[in-house]
Amino acid sequence: MSALTDPTSTGASPAPAATTGEVVTLVSRKTPVVLGVLTVGLALILLLQPESGDTTLRLARETDIFQLPDLTLPTMPTAWALTVVCALLTGESVRRYLAKKRTPMWLVSIFAVAWMTGFLVWAAVGETLPVVGLLAGSLALAVPLVFGALGGVLGERAGVVNIAIDGQLLFGAFAAAVVSSMTGSPWPGLLAAAVAGALVALVLGLFAISYFVDQIIVGVVLNVLVIGITSFMFSQVLAPNAADLNTSARFKVVPIPVLGDIPLIGPILFRQTPVVYLLYIAVAVVTFALYRTRWGLRVRAVGEHPMAADTVGIKVNRTRYRTILIAGAVAGLGGAFYTLVSVPQFNREMTGGAGYIALAAVIFGKWDPIRATLAALLFGFASNLQGVLSVIGSNVPSQFMLMLPYVVTIFAVAGLVGRSRPPAADGVPYRPQ
Repeated sequence: MSALTDPTSTGASPAPAATTGEVVTLVSRKTPVVLGVLTVGLALILLLQPESGDTTLRLARETDIFQLPDLTLPTMPTAWALTVVCALLTGESVRRYLAKKRTPMWLVSIFAVAWMTGFLVWAAVGETLPVVGLLAGSLALAVPLVFGALGGVLGERAGVVNIAIDGQLLFGAFAAAVVSSMTGSPWPGLLAAAVAGALVALVLGLFAISYFVDQIIVGVVLNVLVIGITSFMFSQVLAPNAADLNTSARFKVVPIPVLGDIPLIGPILFRQTPVVYLLYIAVAVVTFALYRTRWGLRVRAVGEHPMAADTVGIKVNRTRYRTILIAGAVAGLGGAFYTLVSVPQFNREMTGGAGYIALAAVIFGKWDPIRATLAALLFGFASNLQGVLSVIGSNVPSQFMLMLPYVVTIFAVAGLVGRSRPPAADGVPYRPQ
């Protein structure tokens, strides 16, 4: 064998990775950089504004059957200890990056808990922080975000970019308020919210799937259109007839026996409204259907390679229509939370752009239902945190607290998400041959 054909001969050069089959792992530096910035930020807060005193964490409510004792912590020692933990986790993330290994999600999760606990201990110095109320309220505020994120995951898995999540949430809230006010029951309003979200999705599908209009432009236009329609209907119809059309019946808290009495976890997860319990079911059903059913396989196929799906007999555009209608209905259920749980009436633009945060949760969750749900819960926690710290009289500036949910969103999507790939045909219209 000559030197030209024998790689073991003296004059041979190493074969490239593509020839030898070696897998080259691309690791983003964004995660260790963001963890480092957050650690330095927490350390600067403690250095520039040290506090003296203790922080009390209340782990139970007065109505709980099992009362956990309050946990009182020395503020600065605890905060500095958690800062050291964050620094160690950041060092591990850097070590993995240098070794061309990705930072695992468990490390990021532990970092987030340690960092947030350190910040809360510092922010609530001299006060009592209601942990159960903070987490239960975070779950409640995350409900529309999770429903919206599930709708976004379904749509994009089928290849349709659903920028119109905010419009689906808002129109769902509007329909829920009107129907619930007319019937005197929240359940018809919940159904009406799902129908309203599906109607918005139908318009999105008509332009994006049938007429090949740019999906992002259609989604933005639909959001503006829904804002205009609901604002007009509110001023011209609902406001003059508030008693009959804008006084919705609200869902009440329904504790689950036994589960609701579990210390700490029970009051957070199992003393909620039926909408929250419906959320648990929706997450499980969407995850199972997407990964464990023939329908889910077809949805993922038309989102990744629609032409290949078409060649095996899958009706691509029909599948996309059905999927975005389901996605719109799911997002509409999230809109019902605003008028059937949060407040008993509809107001202009009451979603506050939650649909865009839900879309960020889809990206942060890498188009996976479980991960998108966890991301939405993170954003819900950030939203509730500002209210809790304001109530207990924290020394954190109110301006910072108002921007906290959006800062968390930016850091999460821009920094912690790392490299992510949407479905290959996401946003690409399919023209049958």
